[in-house]
Amino acid sequence: MKIALLGYGKMGKEIEKIALERNHEILMKIDSFDDWNEHIYDFLKADVAIEFSTPTTVLDNILKAFAANVPIVVGTTGWYDQLDTIRDLCIEKQQCLFYASNFSLGVNVFFEINKKLAQLMNTHPDYEVFIEEVHHTQKMDSPSGTAITLANDIISNLKRKEIWKNEMTENAENLDIKSIRESNVPGTHTVSYQSANDTIEIKHIANNRVGFALGAILAAEFIAGKKGIYEMKDLLF
Repeated sequence: MKIALLGYGKMGKEIEKIALERNHEILMKIDSFDDWNEHIYDFLKADVAIEFSTPTTVLDNILKAFAANVPIVVGTTGWYDQLDTIRDLCIEKQQCLFYASNFSLGVNVFFEINKKLAQLMNTHPDYEVFIEEVHHTQKMDSPSGTAITLANDIISNLKRKEIWKNEMTENAENLDIKSIRESNVPGTHTVSYQSANDTIEIKHIANNRVGFALGAILAAEFIAGKKGIYEMKDLLF
C-alpha cells in the first residue's frame, strides 16, 4: 500500500518503521502546513492515510482525506465532540473512516474486561470506582481517549454512574478520572473498585508504542478499498 502519514511525531515514526517492515510504501509525511503545500498532489495517489497528529489539526486532516477520496485511519483523540458530524459526513460523501481511541490489541481486550467487570459490580454499591491514567508529558489531551472510552463503557454498564469528570470529586454519580503526566510513559490505565474492606483493580500498561503502531497498520490494511465507518471491534472481534 501507498501510505500517507499525517503526523510525524513519535507515533508517526514508529508507524513508518512497521509499515516498511511489512513492505508498504510511505508516500508522504505531513508534519506542518508547508508539508501539505509540498505534497498535496501526492496525497491523491495514496491508498490510505494514517493520522496521528494533534487535536487541533486532526479534523482538517480528516476533511482533506474525504475530499481526496482517501480512506483514513485516525489515532488522534481529543476531537470526539465532533464525531457525530464527521460520521454523518463520511456516510454522505461515501468515504472510509477507521477511528479508535487506542489501537493496541491488549487495550481492546482490556476494554471488554472493563465492560464485564462494570456489569458484575452493579450489585455491589459499596464499591466506589475511579480511573487513573498516566501518560508522557507531550500528550496534549486530558483525559486520554482510552480513559474516556473506559469511562463511557463503565457508565453504560454501571447504573449508579451518570457522567465522568476529569478530577476527583465527592459526587457519587460522577465517575472520576485522575490524569497524570510523567516523562517517558507510553500509557498506563487503571480501573479501581474500592470498598472499606478491599480493592479490585484491572490495569493495562503499555511497555512501548509498537503495539499501537502495529494496530494502526493492521487497520490501514483492513480498510484498503473499503467504504464506511470502522472501529477496532470490526478488526479484532
